[in-house]
Amino acid sequence: MANMWGGRFNKKTNPLVEKFTKSIQFDKKLAEYDCVGSIAHAKMLSKCNVIPKKDAAKIVSGLNFILSRIKKGSFKIDSNAEDIHTVIQNALDKKIGNSGGMLHTARSRNDQVSLATRMYCKKEIDSIAAFLKGLKGSIKGFAKKNIDVIVPGFTHLQNAQPVLLSHQMLAYCEMLGRDIDRLNDCKKRLDVLPLGSCAISGTSLAIDRNFTAKELGFSKVSSNSMDAVSDRDFVIEIISGLAILGMHLSRMSEDFIILNSQGFGILDIGDEFCTGSSMMPQKKNPDVLELVRGKCGSLYGSLVEVATIMKGLPLAYNRDMQLDKEPLFKSIEIIESSLEVLTALFKSLKVNKDRAAELLQDESIYATDIMEYLVKKGIPLKVSHDIAGKIVAYGLQRKLKLSEISLREYRFFSSKFNKDVYALLDAKESVSLKNSFGGTSQKQVRKQLKHA
Repeated sequence: MANMWGGRFNKKTNPLVEKFTKSIQFDKKLAEYDCVGSIAHAKMLSKCNVIPKKDAAKIVSGLNFILSRIKKGSFKIDSNAEDIHTVIQNALDKKIGNSGGMLHTARSRNDQVSLATRMYCKKEIDSIAAFLKGLKGSIKGFAKKNIDVIVPGFTHLQNAQPVLLSHQMLAYCEMLGRDIDRLNDCKKRLDVLPLGSCAISGTSLAIDRNFTAKELGFSKVSSNSMDAVSDRDFVIEIISGLAILGMHLSRMSEDFIILNSQGFGILDIGDEFCTGSSMMPQKKNPDVLELVRGKCGSLYGSLVEVATIMKGLPLAYNRDMQLDKEPLFKSIEIIESSLEVLTALFKSLKVNKDRAAELLQDESIYATDIMEYLVKKGIPLKVSHDIAGKIVAYGLQRKLKLSEISLREYRFFSSKFNKDVYALLDAKESVSLKNSFGGTSQKQVRKQLKHA
């Protein structure tokens, strides 16, 4: 297969070099975007009278034919080719003859690849945002269905305070909302047309880059040709956003793994999202969640990989930049598959309300409520904190629940205690009191549901 270069060389490329440098095995994913970008480029060249209009028409017609075959899955890609751009150019030449050779006028492989990659990223960000909205919808539906379920909230994986399970679920919605914002913000920065920057310095030909930008839906045109062809900030930024998103999905998965375990037993994952053991017949393993958690490591690896590739590169383009595609594609595929399976898994979750209530029998979970009770009575927080801690210790030493400690004993610690302190030792009461904005009371959680 013919390359797009070679006139300066006296010897054919060594087959080892061809094998080592080719990128067709992964950049074939950019085939559709290469065609669309080339069609817009040909139209611009025709409009500016850089190439004859009849030749431009042949180019556009030929590329549309190739594009239709790509979309149908019938376009044959030579696995021995250098890259997808060469494959499409050769297919065009074969289809329309000499006119195809005019397509590469006023552009380089450098700005051509950057264009296709940016177009791919724009589309995939929209796709990921749609997946994220779907997962948020599943979470919101689960939260609504279980609006009244109270569970122990944990810090350091120790009982902390009672919270609504729906409040915990909506915490994930907040994370995912930031992920959507982060990716959309990244999209604004990558929405810059690099085409027309050529290899490094632009072109002496009278082209109209704004026309091309409008054709392809880019909001801006790059203002420095050297930066345009060598910029991979947008790739690093996307992978960074996906790594943060992956971290959120990993944390969510870890929570579900813990809450689904026999030690907690608050959540039950549907059988259809679990696997068994080849040796232990009783096992029901949350493999899906474990893999989502594990794949986060690949996302971190991809981020470090591309950032390391770019860190020592001089201006402008260097072939190292070809290596940004695999980690980018891999990260997007991991995130999309993870979001898709988690959205479905969420709909299979069931809550064991009896087990949740059982875990709330540890009345030390109301220690903060006792502390705030005293604060409301005018005792400084530091003193109140100390008193509540001593009461918990007193109960532990005598194997008494907080509700089993007499009022006389409470008053030994502070004369401010009255019978109403016992009303605090109830999960519903504890939760209802947390009515500060963003808190775990039902009133606040319903506001969060509307916001979500």
